[in-house]
Amino acid sequence: MGFTNDFKKKLPSLAPQDFEAAYLALFRFQAQHNTVYSSYISHLGKSISDIHKVTQIPFLPIEFFKTHTVVSYEFTPEVIFKSSGTTLQQRSQHLVADAQFYQTHAQQLFEKEYGPLAGSVVLALLPSYLEQGESSLVLMIDHFIKATGQTQPGFYLRNHAELITAVRQAKSEGKNAFLFGVTYALLDLAEELAAPEFGGVTIFETGGMKGRRREMVREELHGLLTQAFGVETIHSEYGMTELLSQAYSPGKGIFYPSSTLRVLIREVNDPFNVTDKAGSGGVNVIDLANVDSCAFIETKDLGKLYEDGSFEILGRFDNADIRGCNLLVG
Repeated sequence: MGFTNDFKKKLPSLAPQDFEAAYLALFRFQAQHNTVYSSYISHLGKSISDIHKVTQIPFLPIEFFKTHTVVSYEFTPEVIFKSSGTTLQQRSQHLVADAQFYQTHAQQLFEKEYGPLAGSVVLALLPSYLEQGESSLVLMIDHFIKATGQTQPGFYLRNHAELITAVRQAKSEGKNAFLFGVTYALLDLAEELAAPEFGGVTIFETGGMKGRRREMVREELHGLLTQAFGVETIHSEYGMTELLSQAYSPGKGIFYPSSTLRVLIREVNDPFNVTDKAGSGGVNVIDLANVDSCAFIETKDLGKLYEDGSFEILGRFDNADIRGCNLLVG
């Protein structure tokens, strides 16, 4: 569609002062053309014409991605992302019209924070994501690996010795090295290291114990990992199946929103009381890259928003399913 294509083309050069006009235009489009979102707004008794600021916008509960097809128009998806979960859980589905848009967009957001991928080395320790399949994280990392032009393999299951060899090679060649790891797998690797091997490597924990280890508060987890790997800090990536944009934390669990993502806070006991001011509560997300699905998501995360727009994830609502995102109780 003309609107969606034009909107996507403008995202790479979106200036902070243009974010409000962009989300309002996208809201009006999706409120009219997204059948699920439009029906939700109608059931709330809301009128599109009465909505003029972000705190008035209805945010679609993330559970709808489990029970409905959330799209802004009819299309044949190039890829369908599915959330992690057990065989007894219903997995969320995010239909993606343009896989290349997602990959290019993710690369642009990453490079704004960490520099060019070309000439770097990206390594991934994501066994559960690889085994379950249909992961947005795996597709993103696969694209990053190809963008580097590296010679060593990027993905590793439990072959830690080969991963360590790849790290040594990258360091010997003087290349920037990035390691993305699901939390429990990083802890498994840390226990095998006889000595710190990863000094100078930027390590991202993507969260998720998958029921294989006890949950830890962030300070304990990052303390163990920094000591084992010989790094000063552990970085984190905030993303999920239902989002096409990411946010990154350079340390201490504080995430800085990318140019196409904003976090708002809602009252725990009143989901329709939303604020863009600093405070703690339920996390709502605006993701402008979700042009083809829904850009306004009420997540099951609990978080804290700071004055500068940065945010922290504190945990999840008690009735939330276990998910594979980077969500730790803080």
